[in-house]
Amino acid sequence: MALLSHGAATAGELGAQLGLKPAAIRRHLDAMLAEGLVTERERVQRGPRGRGRPAKIFVLTDAAREGYGKHTYDDLATAALRWISRQGDKAVASFAAAQVEALEERCSAAVREAGDDPLARAEALAAALTAEGYAASASTIASGGQLCQHHCPVAHVAAEFPQLCEAETQVISRLVGTHVQRLATIAHGDGVCTTHIPGQHIVRKIDD
Repeated sequence: MALLSHGAATAGELGAQLGLKPAAIRRHLDAMLAEGLVTERERVQRGPRGRGRPAKIFVLTDAAREGYGKHTYDDLATAALRWISRQGDKAVASFAAAQVEALEERCSAAVREAGDDPLARAEALAAALTAEGYAASASTIASGGQLCQHHCPVAHVAAEFPQLCEAETQVISRLVGTHVQRLATIAHGDGVCTTHIPGQHIVRKIDD
């Protein structure tokens, strides 16, 4: 990935830089092709073409470049938050709240249409978060409901600054209309961000 980020190359050229045989490099490239990380093209030949098939070159896809550059932006965001943290924990919390404010505004309309039931609102929120790139889902469990986010755009940064997760949890609570509890986060090494939504227990008074 690092070598191809500097430009297209053949399996032979990559092997020479890594000290590996082209066949070994090709196995890795085949896996990257299957995952949509690279594309294969014929190298443009200038001048007379020699014998044999034209050399195949490998180029990173847009999706791969986006993923490869993500940590650069993450490192910049982490550095910025470290600078903000010099002003105190409240400054980081205020920044985190401001960051998720726009997300809350975008999701609120979809959630309002779901009515007042917290579980129905959680399902609507899951759909809205999925549209935002969080790959979210909602399900009913014995103790209420559960909102799962299978992707976290800020996981690398939130690992150092949990205030981002806390601000997001507060947004979820406001949108579903009840107290919620974060059980797991990707930022802390869990596979999925999981938020528990307590069931609404209705107590009826029985007249004698």
